[in-house]
Amino acid sequence: MKDNQAKYPQLRFKGFTDPWVQRQVGDFLTESRIPGSNGAISKKLTVKLWGKGVIPKETVTDGSEATKYYVRKAGQFMYGKLDFLHAAFGIVPENLDGYESTLDSPAFDIANLNSTFLMDTVMRKSFYLYQGNIANGSRKAKRIHVDTFSDMPIDVPTLDEQDKIGYFFDQLDNLITANQRKLDLLKEQKKGYLQKMFPKNGAKVPELRFAGFADDWEVRKLKDVLDISKTKNKAQQYGKVDVLSVSREVGTVNQIKYQGRSFAGSDLSNYKVVQGGELIYTKSPLKGAPYGIFQVATIKGILSPLYAVYTSTDKAYTPFVAMALKNDNIATHYLTPLVTKGAKNTINVTDEGALEGKIQFPSILEQKQIFIFFKQLDDTIALHQRKLEKLQELKKGYLQKMFC
Repeated sequence: MKDNQAKYPQLRFKGFTDPWVQRQVGDFLTESRIPGSNGAISKKLTVKLWGKGVIPKETVTDGSEATKYYVRKAGQFMYGKLDFLHAAFGIVPENLDGYESTLDSPAFDIANLNSTFLMDTVMRKSFYLYQGNIANGSRKAKRIHVDTFSDMPIDVPTLDEQDKIGYFFDQLDNLITANQRKLDLLKEQKKGYLQKMFPKNGAKVPELRFAGFADDWEVRKLKDVLDISKTKNKAQQYGKVDVLSVSREVGTVNQIKYQGRSFAGSDLSNYKVVQGGELIYTKSPLKGAPYGIFQVATIKGILSPLYAVYTSTDKAYTPFVAMALKNDNIATHYLTPLVTKGAKNTINVTDEGALEGKIQFPSILEQKQIFIFFKQLDDTIALHQRKLEKLQELKKGYLQKMFC
């Protein structure tokens, strides 16, 4: 049933004042069923979740006589029947013209509707969750049939206003995409530098290093170059407001400021005092880091007694050590011989035992030079990450205000 109440977006372009009209998706989209193959030799495509578009299907299996495929044309709109509530929508790009898919990913010709306006409409949660209660299937995999989809309401302005809105979001999307590519490139550059600026395959020097450094890197046990910090909060000079957590993504953070509350008990006397620049080993498994992570403290506070804390010496610079061990492969290779796992996947290793492994070190001066280089690169990556997030938030805000 149509809602005849006049609707106006909060924000719109100058010159447009008419109310938006509620129509049905089927007024603008017509299902396309151009016969294809049985899938045995065709190139196939799929619709990625969360509006990431239409892409070639990575895994292609031989078709059978019972499986019908249909040709998809550039510019057509597609959605995933089984993934509708995960926003599996997309427009077929030019380079995938002629690819095929089954009816689990139906395609539609678009008429009298701007394709960017359509995508921005369906990507709003209020749209793709609309049929959540009446769709077929389980809660996690709602099946939205074509007839159901075609009957869904959609609020539309005039085609001229759609084009204005579509062009605006096209430009914004291009800016977001350009910044995402720049960020991805910086991350790839960092991976490349990490590979070349640390020795590999038993080499004594890296492929790439700063001018003025020529000495071989030395293999040393961490216990020979780091000291264990035994400073505890015995005098209770630190309270719950000073308790820290350690994250692989963001480093050391204040629990209350970052997580909204402290998870510490009432007795903090056995908590370890940590200073900025000291090395922390978490001794707790994480996804992709089954033996925990090493991280450098960036702020002062106290940590759970389960963590290990180490300080720099004249032979090792803790930020360099953390950087070397942040590589999951290196960390796993380093920790595997030292750590045993408990019945509940707990990590069993003493503070001293975690220093029994070996890594390669250059001179302390070169360690600092390498760290400074990667710190500057990380700062640049973080800057572009924040810029990308601001653009994404900006788009969310415009979507809320420019659509009914």
